[in-house]
Amino acid sequence: MANIVLIGAQWGDEGKGKIIDVLSENVGWIVRFQGGNNAGHTVEVGGEKYVLHLMPSGILRPGKKCVIGNGVVVDVMALADEIEQLEARGVEVRGRLFVSDRAHLVLPYHRRIDEARERNRSQAERIGTTKRGIGPAYADKASRTGLRVCEMLRDDFEDRVRTRVEEVNRVLRALGADSLDAGRTAAEYCAAARRLEPYIADTVVMLNEAARRGEGILFEGAQGTMLDLDHGTYPYVTSSSATVGGACVGSGVAPGMIESVIGVIKAYTTRVGEGPFPTELADGIGERIREDGNEFGATTGRPRRCGWFDAVVARQAAMVNGIRAWALTKLDVLDQQDVLKICVAYEYRGRRLEYVPADAQVLAECRPVYESMPGWRTATGGMEKYDDLPDAARAYIKRLEELTGVPVGILSLGPRRRQTVILPAAGVG
Repeated sequence: MANIVLIGAQWGDEGKGKIIDVLSENVGWIVRFQGGNNAGHTVEVGGEKYVLHLMPSGILRPGKKCVIGNGVVVDVMALADEIEQLEARGVEVRGRLFVSDRAHLVLPYHRRIDEARERNRSQAERIGTTKRGIGPAYADKASRTGLRVCEMLRDDFEDRVRTRVEEVNRVLRALGADSLDAGRTAAEYCAAARRLEPYIADTVVMLNEAARRGEGILFEGAQGTMLDLDHGTYPYVTSSSATVGGACVGSGVAPGMIESVIGVIKAYTTRVGEGPFPTELADGIGERIREDGNEFGATTGRPRRCGWFDAVVARQAAMVNGIRAWALTKLDVLDQQDVLKICVAYEYRGRRLEYVPADAQVLAECRPVYESMPGWRTATGGMEKYDDLPDAARAYIKRLEELTGVPVGILSLGPRRRQTVILPAAGVG
């Protein structure tokens, strides 16, 4: 079995959960390597919908082993709740889920700092954070003041939490936020530590041993390339490495063990929160795409901003991730469009740009250079063969391949597993 990294190639919400679920059939391990419970993957299995936040999507495949890697920041309360909800629905978690002892913890003060900082920003400065405490948790990790999962196994864990809460309370008060009860918080997290102790493991060793045995690992990215801390539309980004390099850093598996990278893209483009979005459609077409595509955040419920396919963004994602094949999702959402537009470049102050500029202000001034293609006005949802697609739909896919330099290997034509076409370019069984 191959070791594959699955990456979001836009601003997140590309439909990664379903693709991960489909690919999980052919691997032994599924690894979440970055982000926190600010991400949401929606998967439909047997007519039931599951919304997963911290849990790797492979947990819905019986017998598969799932890892929350060292690059993830873990809200243990949220994780414990997610485990309980899955078990209540008959999903076996114990013995299949392993949480890295090197992962950092998200604590209540991280959420309060996150919310207070966003509230204190002017409207123009707001990032659009989910207020789940992810950024402050990564900031503590970088400043070496964070608490890690391995510390939950220590006898003095409760004291360590209490001391840290007392320190951070001064920051909260300075931000105009309510302080926390240090004793109560410490006791709650000590109880959570006892609940999660059976899941804690040295996942770096586990994964490397699994790779040597050839068991196959699927690395599950959260968010998307344009939200990557280094390569995204900074500062309107997440606080972790959502690109392929994050898979190695966030799991402890060496780059030489990665055999393929698959990028997930929608047949159009969306983003949630603030920040520049060149192809955004603030009109009836954008609203139609939002409704037909059910474009509302799995984690926050926020309506997603919708726009035409941006080949500039896709080219950038293909370049920085080394993407070998696309998993193209939600083609069926465009079934009723008479005319489709594709952004092939940007125009900025008289210059043509083929790649995404580093400066978000420059990107905000960019205007999309479009080319148009005819729609197909035929229902494609549920089609099981590529050749069954209307000619115009296949022409649209071919043009996306030409513009991005990457072939489509997986085609999703609906939320269910069977609504998936696997093409030779995918390189999977």
